Amino acid sequence: METEILARIQFAFTVAFHYIYPPLSIGIGLIMVIMEGLYLKTGNKHYEVLTRFWLKIFAITFGIGVATGIIMEFEFGTNWAVYSRYVGDIFGSALAAEGLFAFGLESAFLGVLIFGWNRVSPKVHFISAIGVFLGSMFSAVWIVVANSWQQTPAGYHIVGEGFNARAEVTDFWAMVFNPSSVDRIVHVWQGAFLAGAFLVLSVHAYYLLKGRYIEISKKAFKIALGVATLISLTQLVSGHSSADGVAENQPAKLAAMEGHYEPSAPADLYLFGWVDNQTQEVTGIKVPGGLSFLVHQDFEEPVTGLNAFPEEDRPSQVNAVFQFYHIMISIGMFLIGLTLYASYLWWKGTLFDKKWLLRIFAFSVLLPQIANQVGWFAAEMGRQPWIVYGHLRTSEGFSQEVSSNQILFSLILFLVVYTLLFLLFMYSLNKKIKQGPYDEAKNALEII
Repeated sequence: METEILARIQFAFTVAFHYIYPPLSIGIGLIMVIMEGLYLKTGNKHYEVLTRFWLKIFAITFGIGVATGIIMEFEFGTNWAVYSRYVGDIFGSALAAEGLFAFGLESAFLGVLIFGWNRVSPKVHFISAIGVFLGSMFSAVWIVVANSWQQTPAGYHIVGEGFNARAEVTDFWAMVFNPSSVDRIVHVWQGAFLAGAFLVLSVHAYYLLKGRYIEISKKAFKIALGVATLISLTQLVSGHSSADGVAENQPAKLAAMEGHYEPSAPADLYLFGWVDNQTQEVTGIKVPGGLSFLVHQDFEEPVTGLNAFPEEDRPSQVNAVFQFYHIMISIGMFLIGLTLYASYLWWKGTLFDKKWLLRIFAFSVLLPQIANQVGWFAAEMGRQPWIVYGHLRTSEGFSQEVSSNQILFSLILFLVVYTLLFLLFMYSLNKKIKQGPYDEAKNALEII
């Protein structure tokens, strides 16, 4: 297998595995802030117990996230040396800001949050919860800013030529607020909130089905359902705004997402389908002119298609981009329907009578994670063949001195180590869930 392909597979694997954990940390962090805020406001000990319980799960998730994230920084230098030199000034400033303003904030307050119970006042502890939550959100900001710059470069100029060329920041804030960064940051946050909310929904749906921790689980379920319903609906807005940005700044990517080949013609919107890149045809169920309407508010307005670009300047894996994009959309629409229906039953007072619905929520924890992963796959594969859109090709960015055997060997090692880390995470998570928020062998009222 070619060195470039192996390097891409290795980085895709390590990033995808790492990205299981930060969204959970951000989402659980939001739920914890709400729970502890309700405890301070009402004095109800149920909310304190819930906060303590989810803090334990947050700590496990945070620890695995940090361990898996470090690897990627080394991969930049080992496998992508030309790319690292090219974007070093851009990424250096963004990652330095993450370390100073995000990771530092999160780490400083995490110790107080974990060990500060009965050592600091409830208000100080609550402020620590907010600090950890904001730190996790700011961390996402700087990572997404760096990635968004690859998609829509701004605030820079090129110094040097050939392999020695590099992008140098000329306007820091133009770099930060590049054309795609705000939409993508909001969308990533929303995906993270849903990942955390659905983990809470899953765990407490499981407790309710088993007849355990009934009262406390009902409270946690309602909190998470409120968050999930609101965020799943608002994702429609950020998703549409992101798609408008892609249409303007990366038209080849948008064309690949809908399998649209005609250079300039009205574009259909597919609910699902299959793209044949050889015949340039899509088989599936579609809304005629639907993409034209979403982009231009006119069913007959032309949309730039893949054939408007030279073959070497457009994504080669069109069907993969199409499928990943539509899986993300399908999951998003399902989550909207699921949470709206559950909220309607909550309003009617019959939410917890529907065992079949609780079973769906128990398994639904996988859906936001899948949507987050395939959304990134669609975004990154749709950017190809560019590693920095319109400037540096992926084929030019990897290290020329690293052999395919070296990358393959390290990839196998990563597979082994990451599998062990995932098993450790699942074991620890399962252990905490089985232990529950408090000891059932004792009278719960005595504890809470």
